Amino acid sequence: MAKFWNSILLNSVFFIGLGIAAVLYTLGHFYPPYTLAGTVVVAVLVVLLLLDVGLLYRGSHITGSRQINAILSNGDENDCVLSIDSTYSFPVSARIYDELPYQLNMRGQKFDTLLSPHKNKELQYTIIPTLRGEYDFGDIVVLVKSPLRMIQRKYQLRASQQIAVYPSYIHLNRYSLKNLKYYTRDIGAKKTRRIGQSMEFEHIKDYVKGDDIRYINWKASAKRGELMVNQYTEERAQQVYCLIDSGRAMQMPFDGLTLLDYAINSTLALSHIIIRKHDRAGMLHFNKRVNQILPADKAVSQLPKILSALYNLKTEFYESNFEKLYADIKFKINHRSLMVLFTNFEDMNSLQRQLPYLKGIAKNNVLLVVFFKNREIEKVVQSEATHQSDYYNKAIAEKLSFQKKLMVKELNKQGIQTLLTDPKHLTVDTIDKYLEIKSRGLI
Repeated sequence: MAKFWNSILLNSVFFIGLGIAAVLYTLGHFYPPYTLAGTVVVAVLVVLLLLDVGLLYRGSHITGSRQINAILSNGDENDCVLSIDSTYSFPVSARIYDELPYQLNMRGQKFDTLLSPHKNKELQYTIIPTLRGEYDFGDIVVLVKSPLRMIQRKYQLRASQQIAVYPSYIHLNRYSLKNLKYYTRDIGAKKTRRIGQSMEFEHIKDYVKGDDIRYINWKASAKRGELMVNQYTEERAQQVYCLIDSGRAMQMPFDGLTLLDYAINSTLALSHIIIRKHDRAGMLHFNKRVNQILPADKAVSQLPKILSALYNLKTEFYESNFEKLYADIKFKINHRSLMVLFTNFEDMNSLQRQLPYLKGIAKNNVLLVVFFKNREIEKVVQSEATHQSDYYNKAIAEKLSFQKKLMVKELNKQGIQTLLTDPKHLTVDTIDKYLEIKSRGLI
């Protein structure tokens, strides 16, 4: 009985009828015929109410489910479908609520629709998560009304589930090698094999004009009586580690995501390309200490491992310890590797404090420091000054923007590769830089 009373809701039509009856009873104190009219209205309401209860509770019911991916992609559009089935023999009006996780900030998500007799109804909508981690989806609530519209019957459809939101994985295929500017000069150009500058020998071939004379094989040339050159390919199975700073410097927001989110998404896409290039992808993240090191591997199973390691990574409000990072890399990563460090420096002082440790890492490895342009400062620099205060703001913004360029020069002077980029273009710029370093034979 308690379940019945919890599932029945009086509709506005019923209360309007009661209001009319109350007005008629009030008028009946002065004009007795109105009392009879009020009684008739109440009787009609009771009859319609009983009929409506019979229509909505007589053997028919509503069932439904939620169709959603087992994992969601952070910062991307993810489709969700509600499938609702009605066994009523007549059309019913329905208002459907999906109990979504609080992280999505979509508390008002509802659908008003008409459910046809013995038919299925699918309702599709899109969610865009902006936080990684576990999301708790609740039940589906359906309120149905018969054509009489006196009451609503509430259905609580069990659909609770917990879904993990992983770093962006939906658009990995977007970053195929043929779409990257350093891999091919022209879109649509025929994909040819690139001859690298590393010392991994492939074969000996006839010399043609344009070949590097440094690679002439004089012994083979003497045997053949014509010039022969050694051909080399890009060295494979090289180690590439993505070092992710999860300290407070990476908490800065941009378009709904933090810099840490952009770094994680870029790490995932870069690792995808690294494995496709037959190199070994590894990863570590750090703040006041190095929290996890995932050894470099070229197996296809490495990508899910990186996903699992990063999907719930949060920014901690500590100052990142680059000294600890340097020590762990020195003693735990023995082979010369390309280290792609995702971090952020806002002024020269912050860089100068960490520069000795960056130089230490670069001594035995190729270090690529990736940090970010400040979009808000760039907007002020590009804006037109109209008031006196605008000139002051613009002067300060230009100074801060210039410091970023000075940091790039300082790092390059120390033999450290650098990439200063906009968060929006981080992934493509990082992959292009990796391909450039590979092409130049720096690792």
